Amino acid sequence: MPNCPQCLKSFSSARRVAAHLAQPKSKCHAWQRERLGLSLHSSSLTVGSTPNSSPSLDGFHDLPACDGFDVVQPVHDAIDTFVPFGDSDFDGEEGIWNPSVAESAALLAELGQGRQIQPFSSAGEVFDTGETFLKRFELDPFSSFRRTNLYYPFSGLNDWEMANFLLRSKMSMAKIDEFLSLGSVRTLPLSFWTAKELRSRIELLPTAPRWNYRIIATSYPMKSPAILYFRDSLECIEALFNHPYYADHMMYTPFRVFTSAERVVREFSEWMSGDVAWRMQSKLPPGATLCGVILSSDKTHITNMCGGKVAHPLLISLANIKMAVRNKASSHAFLLNALMPVVEFIHPVHRICSVLEARLFHECLDIVLQPLKVAARIGRMMSDPAGNLRHCFTPLAAYILSRIQCDPNDVERYFALCKDFRLSGVAEPFWRNWPLSDPANFLTPEPLHHWYRKFWDHDVQWCKNALGAPELDFRYSVLHPIVGMRHFKDGITALKQVTGRAQRDMQRFMVAVIGGAASRDVVIAVRALMDFRYLAQAPRITSIIQDRIKATLAEFHNHKDKITEEGLRRGAESGSALNHWFIPKLELMQSVAPSISELGAPVQWSADTTEHAHIEVIKEPASTTNHQNYDTQICRYLDRVERCRLFEMATRLSALGDADDTHDQDLAVEDDGAEDDELNMADDEDAAAILKDIWSSRRSVPDFFGVTEKLRAALPGSIPHPVRTFSSGATALRVNRRPSIKRISIDKAAELFDIPDLRGALADYLSREGPHAQNFHSFGRQRRSPPGAHLPFSDLQVWYKVRLQQKSYHDSSSLEPVFTINACPPNRTWKYGRHDAAILQVDARHEWPASGLTGHTVVDVRLIMCPISPRGLRLVWDDRLLVYVRRFDIVPQRQADVDLATGLHVLKRATRASGEFLGDVLPLDQIKSYAHLVPRFGEAADNRFTSTNGFHSAQSFWLNRYFDKEFYYALSL
Repeated sequence: MPNCPQCLKSFSSARRVAAHLAQPKSKCHAWQRERLGLSLHSSSLTVGSTPNSSPSLDGFHDLPACDGFDVVQPVHDAIDTFVPFGDSDFDGEEGIWNPSVAESAALLAELGQGRQIQPFSSAGEVFDTGETFLKRFELDPFSSFRRTNLYYPFSGLNDWEMANFLLRSKMSMAKIDEFLSLGSVRTLPLSFWTAKELRSRIELLPTAPRWNYRIIATSYPMKSPAILYFRDSLECIEALFNHPYYADHMMYTPFRVFTSAERVVREFSEWMSGDVAWRMQSKLPPGATLCGVILSSDKTHITNMCGGKVAHPLLISLANIKMAVRNKASSHAFLLNALMPVVEFIHPVHRICSVLEARLFHECLDIVLQPLKVAARIGRMMSDPAGNLRHCFTPLAAYILSRIQCDPNDVERYFALCKDFRLSGVAEPFWRNWPLSDPANFLTPEPLHHWYRKFWDHDVQWCKNALGAPELDFRYSVLHPIVGMRHFKDGITALKQVTGRAQRDMQRFMVAVIGGAASRDVVIAVRALMDFRYLAQAPRITSIIQDRIKATLAEFHNHKDKITEEGLRRGAESGSALNHWFIPKLELMQSVAPSISELGAPVQWSADTTEHAHIEVIKEPASTTNHQNYDTQICRYLDRVERCRLFEMATRLSALGDADDTHDQDLAVEDDGAEDDELNMADDEDAAAILKDIWSSRRSVPDFFGVTEKLRAALPGSIPHPVRTFSSGATALRVNRRPSIKRISIDKAAELFDIPDLRGALADYLSREGPHAQNFHSFGRQRRSPPGAHLPFSDLQVWYKVRLQQKSYHDSSSLEPVFTINACPPNRTWKYGRHDAAILQVDARHEWPASGLTGHTVVDVRLIMCPISPRGLRLVWDDRLLVYVRRFDIVPQRQADVDLATGLHVLKRATRASGEFLGDVLPLDQIKSYAHLVPRFGEAADNRFTSTNGFHSAQSFWLNRYFDKEFYYALSL
């Protein structure tokens, strides 16, 4: 049972502990004030206007039916009885925490060896045993029926699976009735035969946070009533905090990470690693758990044609969940907390209508977020995924509001005074009485709209004006295509409704495209902003990289005047040249570097996840409605889906536990502890697999490394040779099971792929191999074998492509998407064949990606092959995949290895003294990464270039480090 952290008195629930601590005259509440050094202070919460000022609702006949929703009345003084935290003497700055061996191992495994971790002392303590997700499932009113039938109110597993499928299939009730009326379905032993009966059974399932509604009264007339649909925000946070899927991805303590034992260089990643979380924790009682609340709100269109219906969702999440999981849409870490009313005010001044809408928005947020404000003051006893009871506080930040000296109810005069201070006219913002709430902290940098949109609105326009639209489009159209990435075959300047993904794809090539054509200062300015975006997107940023981010922005400002001097910055409508830099998104970039040390890596605040969540929580539910009263039907749909998802998780985990109990009873008494540990580990793996199956994306990233481990553990002779999937360091490669050419002679392969020295290169490879196979070969030695050298084999297997996967630069446990390296012979489309560039390791002392290009070289992959041993003879190297490559040399630039304007390496094809291209045969596993080369077009691109011949025809290339963020980090950090 949960206990009070001061008097240790036991209570029946966590709610009663929080209520006990909230009693103003209790000793425990006085103890809390004394420990924190608090001064009594009350703040009033004014919600809405007086009922007499609200418009009459008699004329509205289209109010939604609210059956199944709770009507919530306002509680104006809910927060007045609580006291806020003040500055405390306990700051934990020098606190040293001694983590357990398991905790230390987990942190070091995630952050990397060699780092020093300083967690906040006396934070995130466990006070008692709470309730796990399954324990709460057992407390359901119908749990007694589930002792004999786990799937109650359904007759069994098959009955439940059919119901789950129908309810989550987005079928209308009429379609469900039609399906259930089919003769073949009638033969099934189902417990329901109509959609209405099915939905009534769903109402008996354990519920997620319940939906409520309230009609908001205002003093100004509206075209329709303002109806707010919402759920208890604290219950939403508690549901996330207790969710078993996040058990291994939850943080409970602020921490600081240093890159070395000297603690000179800080590293910032999660929100908990920033200074804001540290300062918030220092103002909480010892042992308290900080639960940072994340809110997201943006209007989204439900329909574009039929009336232009708009919804305004408020999403809520928990900053304690690691960003790698939280930012995945499939993790469902953002819950729909409320549907804000979208209304039109009736007022002759349009700007005043906007002010009234903003005030209504903040008023609704006050209502929705009131439980979180209470919990931020007194805390709330909540159970984590493991069932540990923690004293949790839910702050957003800290802020002191300066008010305008005028009656806020006089909207016209109040707004007139606000204009002088460039204020919005909102008199009571929602954060005014939220402890530790500061707009400078919770208004975080947002990459999707602040960076990518700025690139499209401004950077692309500067480049278009510098090169001309036809030239820019032509250069994009002839770029060498990358499998899996967008190829702009018609250019970019005529694109309409450009998405964030398209803006990202354009960024991959812009610097290399304009290099040599735009003036030097313009290229530097565009490249500096590109470096800023790429560096700031890193999931882990050290204080050194933070300084580099500041330097890149300063570099842009040092060279931006050339853009205005050449008239490249022009008005969107007038087209006339602009000589000022009043760009709000550019101004917002100034706050990015300072925010890193405060809030962690900015990439975790991108709106990509929440924008995608709008599809799941708004657009898809809306598509299942009858297009009337969208809000109520969206809420009901989400309620049913969440019930189904939670019930599925609970029944599958319970069934797993029942199976384990039965298995345990069958175990012999003499089983030792080691076997028990193995069984427990297997149980954990089974539970993790169930959670992953329910909550993870169905389109998971392939895992070549996992396949490699399975193949290594396979019994000898059980897998075909050569092994098609293998790994080396941080890179894994896979070729198709069936080769593109099963058998071809060496001479025919040399002719087909245009490799005159293939036989000599193979002979040199065999001479380096010797009688025993080597694991590593160097590149670039003098050709010793003649073109007609004798070989112990005559035929080859050939593959036209190899797929390559790498581990993340910042997190070796995370896998990156797969790249395809082509090595195809000439055909009708590709006159010279389709070849891709790659990074090849040439020095065993340097590993990719940590060493960058040191110990590596850029190559053109021409042929992927495996020798076929003569019949009756097995050679030591006949199960090893080989590759014939031709090297590129880096052209030294003035005082640097890279071009100073573009920051890119300049490459040219390497040749021997005889003039032939420098090529050689090496093991395929020495290829470490895909590489993208862009022809150096010069001032004007050759109009004979196409996307299929540019790689063959160009004389020199840019090594484009911007085509992939992981590649950029390998070459830049």
